[in-house]
Amino acid sequence: MTTTSWGSAQAEMIAATSHAPETIADVVAQLEAVQGVLDRLPDLYRENPVSDFNVLYTDITRRILERHDDGAFRDPQFLNVLDVEFGKRYLDALHRWGSAGLVAPASWVVLFERYNDQRLRSLPCAVAGVNAHINYDLAFALVATWERVGHANFGSPQHHDYLLINQVFKEAIPGLRRGFLTAWQRRIDQINGNFDDWYENLLVQLTRDHAWSRAQWLWHVRTNPILFEAGRSAMDRDAAVIGRVLLSPFCSLLQ
Repeated sequence: MTTTSWGSAQAEMIAATSHAPETIADVVAQLEAVQGVLDRLPDLYRENPVSDFNVLYTDITRRILERHDDGAFRDPQFLNVLDVEFGKRYLDALHRWGSAGLVAPASWVVLFERYNDQRLRSLPCAVAGVNAHINYDLAFALVATWERVGHANFGSPQHHDYLLINQVFKEAIPGLRRGFLTAWQRRIDQINGNFDDWYENLLVQLTRDHAWSRAQWLWHVRTNPILFEAGRSAMDRDAAVIGRVLLSPFCSLLQ
């Protein structure tokens, strides 16, 4: 990728993503810095696919930080490390996309390469970012976390805290989703009642459960470079395919 990936915001985006966060508060601060860069893009590109996801991700992370500071988690150290490792993967993908000689994951390139595509709608763009972050990044963030704090199994305090994040999504997504809708889409959303909220919450639960299971597999093959890379490549490829579908004209018409 050339050094003009982010247009006039190239240098600012590289600077905003050049260091790794150490706490959940650091993740929030860097996401806000990234949003500041996106907000300073020329008017034509300010409402862009990356910004749509970044707004959602920042809101979710702020809510997690509030719960963390309120003592809601059984193992706050694990949750802090996981949130940091998770955030680092998105920030690293942003940095790689804007840096010459570095390659961003295909699952993220699907979204990044269309940052200046004005034909895309906000909701599928945000969902495409969630797809890359959960279906690709999350399993590897879990493995990195377990390497730092110890491997966690189903039913452990760490797994309890992991599942508690589903509640954060459940509380946040309905309002965030409606913020991406046009007036007529909000009317349809009202007609649907709670159905959209129900299936979106179910989808989050299923994809996060799947990410935990895949992380367990990656953990057991982590000392086998061939198997580990094969798993990484397949997950990246699969998430990229889903991302392309989400950003396709047909899928956008359904939003």
